[in-house]
Amino acid sequence: MRRVILYIAMSLDGYIADRHGNVDWLNGQDSNEENIDTYSDFIKDIDTVVMGWKTYHQVVTELSPNEWIYSALTSYVITHRALQSTNDIKFVQDDPCRVVKELKQKSGKGIWICGGASIIRPLVQADMIDEYYISIIPTLLGAGIRLWGDTEKELKLKLVQTQSYNGITEFVYRRR
Repeated sequence: MRRVILYIAMSLDGYIADRHGNVDWLNGQDSNEENIDTYSDFIKDIDTVVMGWKTYHQVVTELSPNEWIYSALTSYVITHRALQSTNDIKFVQDDPCRVVKELKQKSGKGIWICGGASIIRPLVQADMIDEYYISIIPTLLGAGIRLWGDTEKELKLKLVQTQSYNGITEFVYRRR
């Protein structure tokens, strides 16, 4: 069965975006120091990306307005908006857990949960994420969009990998 993987960065105090929804703080501590490209290795085992409307909108308006950067993947955008799907992007008006459950039943590689918090939290609550790739950015934001919300139950994870570079620490956890 396909694996569901959360691959995301957050501030040291647990935010995935600042109080204005910006992510321009997502970088290491020294602009002259080289960063390790973990994304290229990660994406080799992924063929599907799932995100919410806010993440999608930020990608197409700010981060990559001239090109859909996930064109090599099947993209699902979970939204309340009635939008026409394209060859590259499927707009889905459904519960994130139901969408991911259906995707897991199809053949393919890993399913990347890209963001945002409103998509991630129900999947965490339902214990549907198999692996957590979390990069901790050396920044304290103080406010913004929190990655983690309250959960009704404890989730046990196993640390399988860590690495640090340029002040960023990456953790990879799997469900126990």
